[in-house]
Amino acid sequence: MKELDFMDPPRSAYLHIPFCHRRCFYCDFAVVPLGDKASATNGPGSESIKSYLKLLHREILLAKGGTPLSTIYIGGGTPSLLTPIQIKSLIILLRQHFGLQCGAEITLEVDPASFNENDLEGFIEAGINRISLGGQSFDDEFLKKLGRRHTRDHLVQSCKWLNDFHENGFLSTWSLDLIQNLPGQSILSWKDQLNQAIDSFAPHLSIYDLTIEPGTVFALKEKKGELSIPNEDIAAEISYMTSYMLKDVGLSRYEISNFALPGHASRHNRVYWSGRGWWGFGLGATSSPWGKRIKRPRKRADYQKWIEIQENKDIYQSINSDQFKFRDLDELLIVGLRRREGVSLDELYTSCDWDKNKFENNLNALKLCWKESIDRGLLKFCGRRIYLSDPEGMEISNHILVQMMIWWNSLQDVVDEPILEELQ
Repeated sequence: MKELDFMDPPRSAYLHIPFCHRRCFYCDFAVVPLGDKASATNGPGSESIKSYLKLLHREILLAKGGTPLSTIYIGGGTPSLLTPIQIKSLIILLRQHFGLQCGAEITLEVDPASFNENDLEGFIEAGINRISLGGQSFDDEFLKKLGRRHTRDHLVQSCKWLNDFHENGFLSTWSLDLIQNLPGQSILSWKDQLNQAIDSFAPHLSIYDLTIEPGTVFALKEKKGELSIPNEDIAAEISYMTSYMLKDVGLSRYEISNFALPGHASRHNRVYWSGRGWWGFGLGATSSPWGKRIKRPRKRADYQKWIEIQENKDIYQSINSDQFKFRDLDELLIVGLRRREGVSLDELYTSCDWDKNKFENNLNALKLCWKESIDRGLLKFCGRRIYLSDPEGMEISNHILVQMMIWWNSLQDVVDEPILEELQ
């Protein structure tokens, strides 16, 4: 096996802040609801937040430092529950341990009604230069259905603050999250949501399809027959409308769920989609610093024990391994095809341990699995790149990726010829 000597050390870090006021009905993330009156200072949940931050600091110090970070993403949960001072302490620790590149993108997820204008100013002073606003909907009725705490008025006010700070040069950019294909949503009601999102002047929009995750309130409601989500035809029309309306106002679809004005794409998220490595810290977080994914425990007590084992017994050597491993092609295709530019075949080849003939033979087998999608123009080959058409291919990407997984799984069952000869 050849080593991936071209693979750069991780230059991105994700920090998970699990605390939130309440768990939304669709959420299956590793979160710790603290109640609507929670506060990071002296209110309910403050001691839990402070003790968790100590654990997070300890975990960060376990990682191999020395390579300056180009992106930091502080997500959750609701990281805006933390004080600006607490956010600043995390950024300072990362700067001291890894270093920060000049112009590094530092993102903070915020939730409407969890911060005010003074908090936002404090976050910016702490070093935040990109905000991701979890709006989800501009409709109060839909927000109630989602179990959200904020209202439309909170969201509109938050957008105004973010625009003011952005226009005055204090924020590099900001993003707004919305969810489409919600229970009871019609084509007309979603069109109204998109118009309000456009009117917010957000330079970046993340539009996610509602997914029903096991163990959530929505999963229970669906099981009881109490969840009326749009059928496939309506969902498809909603998705097509999203793509066309946002394209008309200059928001380019650079990834399946993400649209941005020129220069406002998320640099951090593109790390995931390009297959590069990243550090991940915190409860339930996943890291992939050297080509191997490492998941942290989702429960607080288990997470603390996990850290103590690393500190005392040094069992989890892989977190600091600098032996570059090969990335599985199925993973590279899954994340890479989410991007507008798709995947480079040459990069796929250098990322695997197949010789050229084996790579080309397996690629031809994959093309046969994809024949229908290729013939319909949903999946396109241009030179040495593969990419999904927009919007048609991107809207049925799951179907195309299932076809890819059938190909990948068939390869795992094949025994190499020399081994076959030996067995015979």
